[in-house]
Amino acid sequence: MSEPAAPRPVRPPTDTELLSTLFDLGRDVMSVLDLEELLARIPQLIARLTRFSAFSVYLLDEAEQKLRIAYAIGYPEEITPTLRLEVGQGVVGAAVQEGRPILVNDIRLEPRYMGPLRNMLSQLAVPMRRKGKVIGALNLLSETTGAFTSQDEALLRQFAAHVAVAIENARLFKSERQYVDTLETLAEIGREMSSILDLDVLLTRIASLTKRLIDYRTFGILLVNEATQQLDIRLAVSYGEEATSKHVKLGEGLVGWSALHKEALLISDVSKDARYLNLVPDARSELVIPMLIQDRCIGVFDLESPELSAFTKEHKELLTLLAAQAAIAIENARLYEQVRHNEERIEKELRFAQRVQEALLPTELPVRLRQADVAGRFASARELGGDLHDFLAPEPNSLVIAVGDVSGKGAPAALYGAFAAELVRSRTLRRRYAPDRFSVAGVLESMNTILHERQLEEYYCTLCYAFFDFKRRALTMANSGLPYPIRCSGDDCGQIELPGVPLGSFPNVTYDEVVIPLQVGDVFVFCTDGISEAMNDQGTELGTRPVCEIVKAHRTDSARAIVDAIFEMAIDFRGHAPQNDDMTAVAVKITA
Repeated sequence: MSEPAAPRPVRPPTDTELLSTLFDLGRDVMSVLDLEELLARIPQLIARLTRFSAFSVYLLDEAEQKLRIAYAIGYPEEITPTLRLEVGQGVVGAAVQEGRPILVNDIRLEPRYMGPLRNMLSQLAVPMRRKGKVIGALNLLSETTGAFTSQDEALLRQFAAHVAVAIENARLFKSERQYVDTLETLAEIGREMSSILDLDVLLTRIASLTKRLIDYRTFGILLVNEATQQLDIRLAVSYGEEATSKHVKLGEGLVGWSALHKEALLISDVSKDARYLNLVPDARSELVIPMLIQDRCIGVFDLESPELSAFTKEHKELLTLLAAQAAIAIENARLYEQVRHNEERIEKELRFAQRVQEALLPTELPVRLRQADVAGRFASARELGGDLHDFLAPEPNSLVIAVGDVSGKGAPAALYGAFAAELVRSRTLRRRYAPDRFSVAGVLESMNTILHERQLEEYYCTLCYAFFDFKRRALTMANSGLPYPIRCSGDDCGQIELPGVPLGSFPNVTYDEVVIPLQVGDVFVFCTDGISEAMNDQGTELGTRPVCEIVKAHRTDSARAIVDAIFEMAIDFRGHAPQNDDMTAVAVKITA
């Protein structure tokens, strides 16, 4: 019987194999965008390069210049949350300070070692650098002396560069995700605040909603009293009883200065600011945000903390956005109180406003227009509506049709709609002087800029702008979110797909144009969503298909007959259900 073969010795990896592995690990670590997942993945990948008994990732807090353990294995769980190292302290702190790896073959001979694991004998600390700055360090420990080699050091230095980029990417991803979540929260808060019309209830709710964005200890809302030129403390959370009855003169203290100058204040240490009034005895830092409506300050948010530098620039930016929403909600609540106490006067003014709105709507075609038959009809869901439409002739042989819908209903939407309608007229009539600047899409872009600058975040306007050029026999359209127009040409009848962003929602928006040839007999219909979204008793919406069908059935009738047929269909479909939105329809029939 032959002797058993001796086991083959394990061949150490070649330099080429190590570089290939390092490349794979770098690609692997760069593919992880979740920071917690990334930190947990790092030791798994390092294990493919070298062996270790314990591992930790230290991240640098630039503000405090301290290193904390973000992830560790082989450490007692109760130690890592509180363990902090100064830059330069211990082997890890020294590696970060010097910006180079430190290899310790025998920890017992290393006086700088400060780790909690006293049974470790070898250490390799590798700083992580990103764009010339050290952001933290990888720390490997072993229970064996001389466990790490110069080759390990070189490999880990390369791997640490990949990890630094991956951590920064994960942080950016997390920051962007948090930013999106915060914007959604702000939008949700804005919607909730705008629905509260009782001022005291609103102020209490603002304090509660603010807590979702900033974990404050002390919060106050002070409103400007125009008669006394003072700030009255209307809400105080953890202010103390003595503060709730106080008034602050405009220009006095941090809150008075902020209200007078309409500027936010971020104070890291109130003891160093001569303007500070000691309303909260143990306050160390303060954040004051004015609530502005256009250029008028109606009050301030005041946050104070017993900690130094408790508030950040991000807090300032978030609270500025919230304060803008709150200012409108507070102003709406105040207006509602006035309405409630002056119902008869408001009733009379509403009736007059209805007459004004009706008078602003077009009643006939522009003079000398013979190439088209045009008709429009409007019905508001309340006393006043947010829909608008107009017929204009900026040049000979031309016709402009504008149909719009303002978000919301009632007086605010009507005011916003009247302003938007005036923008349509002014920009349309400027075409004759600057046709390139005020193109069809250019009109919408100009309106969007002006409406967005007004900072009425809860309002926006969808509008379809159509320019009929009868000389060139072409229709040019641009749309900002209105339901797609309907076109009937011959036996074909359907919607013209032309999407767009509502006016006033975002800055620097551009709009697409579509050009359609005109033929005698063509019918174009523009409707607001109050038509297609008309709802019956069962909660079913009318939809766009029946509107297309009714237009096709009446395409040989006059424009007035087409518009009336659309309204009659919507009203019949709704039955006894109340009208849930403003309704507008405009029909254009090419006659020559």
